[in-house]
Amino acid sequence: MAITPRHHHERMLRKQMPSYESLQAEHIRTDAEADAPSSVSVHCGWGRLLLANTFESPKELAKSLAEESTGDRDIALYVADPHVVLSHAPQSLFLDPSDTMRLWMSQYRPRTRALPGVTVRRASSTVDVEALNAIFTQRKMVCAPVEHVLAHRHSKDIVYLVAEALGSGKIIGTVMGVNHIKAFGDPSKGSSLWCLAVSPDSKTPGVGEALVRYLAEYFQTRECQYMDLSVLHDNYEAKALYEKLGFQAIRTFALKKKNAINEKLFVGPEPSAKLNPYAKIIVNEAMRRGIEVVIDDEVNNLFTLSFGGRRIRCHESLTDMTTALSMSLCQNKMLTHRSCARAGLRTPIYQLYRSREQAEEFLADHGAVVVKPLDSEQGKGISVDVRNVDDLHAAISKAESVSSSVLLETYHPGFDLRVVVIDFDTVAAAIRRPAEIYGNGRDSIRTLVEKQSRRRAAATGGESQIPIDAETERCIREAGYDWDSVLPVEAHLFVRRTANLHTGGTLIDVTDDLHPELRAAAEEAARALQIPVVGMDFIVKDHTSPDYVIIEANERPGLENHAPQPTAQRFIDLLFPLTRSVRHAS
Repeated sequence: MAITPRHHHERMLRKQMPSYESLQAEHIRTDAEADAPSSVSVHCGWGRLLLANTFESPKELAKSLAEESTGDRDIALYVADPHVVLSHAPQSLFLDPSDTMRLWMSQYRPRTRALPGVTVRRASSTVDVEALNAIFTQRKMVCAPVEHVLAHRHSKDIVYLVAEALGSGKIIGTVMGVNHIKAFGDPSKGSSLWCLAVSPDSKTPGVGEALVRYLAEYFQTRECQYMDLSVLHDNYEAKALYEKLGFQAIRTFALKKKNAINEKLFVGPEPSAKLNPYAKIIVNEAMRRGIEVVIDDEVNNLFTLSFGGRRIRCHESLTDMTTALSMSLCQNKMLTHRSCARAGLRTPIYQLYRSREQAEEFLADHGAVVVKPLDSEQGKGISVDVRNVDDLHAAISKAESVSSSVLLETYHPGFDLRVVVIDFDTVAAAIRRPAEIYGNGRDSIRTLVEKQSRRRAAATGGESQIPIDAETERCIREAGYDWDSVLPVEAHLFVRRTANLHTGGTLIDVTDDLHPELRAAAEEAARALQIPVVGMDFIVKDHTSPDYVIIEANERPGLENHAPQPTAQRFIDLLFPLTRSVRHAS
């Protein structure tokens, strides 16, 4: 049998594991440890860390773990006999499918030089905590209470670290550690690492490694003999980093209480089909509520949801509930404008392209225009802020390659705002930023674009990439550069005009601060189009002011892009209202 990278990885882990007998010895409390604290639990903000090897009996451990507070994520570590503990609470506890890895401080070798452009320090302010919680939210992790983190900003038992990008001052990563010696007088002089997270928008490689190294060296200078961590068994990328730093797998177990946060670990596997993130978020929410899922077409992300006597087919967030007429009104951008304008909503001035002379006259009248295919999606064929005749005709040719009809619109400067409306109620709103790069004084613009495109692809499961095409080249040229130019350190450059996620754009959630008039306009537009699920696109001066222009309507908005807003939950509420109690219960 051929040895795959995954098989090789698992084989290496098995070689590094200590024997069962030696592990059992670690969990037996010797006479010298008889005076050590018992039934130890350390509150870490996200929940309690229960040291199973300090509990007097499996029954006591099960009882303590079952007392988890609502919203917390407790974990019992160093469980030697998980089957016995589970027998005391089989309905409420489960065996965590994670591996425990250990770094012996005597074997750790520090890095010879620091990561350039990044500093690691303690979280010490409310701003720091809000930034690290924003990263936790993006990574779908449990947030840490502000008061808890600030209470430990000078403590010796629990330490919260952040990685800060020099220059911008932005927090781009975080990690937490527990000094077992200070926390509970650990006779084995251990420590542990938790909640390592790097912002998916970070453009700096090596942030995770810098955080782990800083924490290891911090504990090493405080006489800790080792540092442990728990990592999901199939997180091979993270394991590769830990192995690189010298971590070895140890054969022990962890237990958790069943709750909504860790539900995916015990409800069973997802469908084997490789759906994209926009379909997967809906399928996962449906499965969580007990709704049957049948994958109809894996490649095109088509699936059917059934509950009781109700059956609904879906293409991501597009369903049987959206009529063909409503879909046509969204796909044909001129009909979108007409429908919205009849409802009293503000839209650009527009014309259907008929001739070169007519297009040049439209440009002369308005100074700057947008050229787009009449019916396209994912930003294909769109050119924004076209100001001269040569670029105008190039933009028209590009749009014609996507659609037989081309629309000319007046250009309106401002921010691109996406508002997701479900069941005629605003659920999420986000400012969409076009693809952008930052200079480092070394790499060419082409290299920076390629690197940023790879990061966006990795962060979105391949859904977001920056095209290397004429539109990107136009944006670079208009900024006074070319592909081979070297962007100065910290210089910032937008390489696209459209803020579409599929062409490398990013999202900033503004749901809570959205101006009421923008919210009302989005909901009125959904009613005008008579569409139950829609992403309304605006150009706004600011999301907190009432000025706007509606530019498009997307009949199949990507719900995954708006986490942590409850887009998938509200979507399933609409499709299967009888399952709402399941959402509210969790």
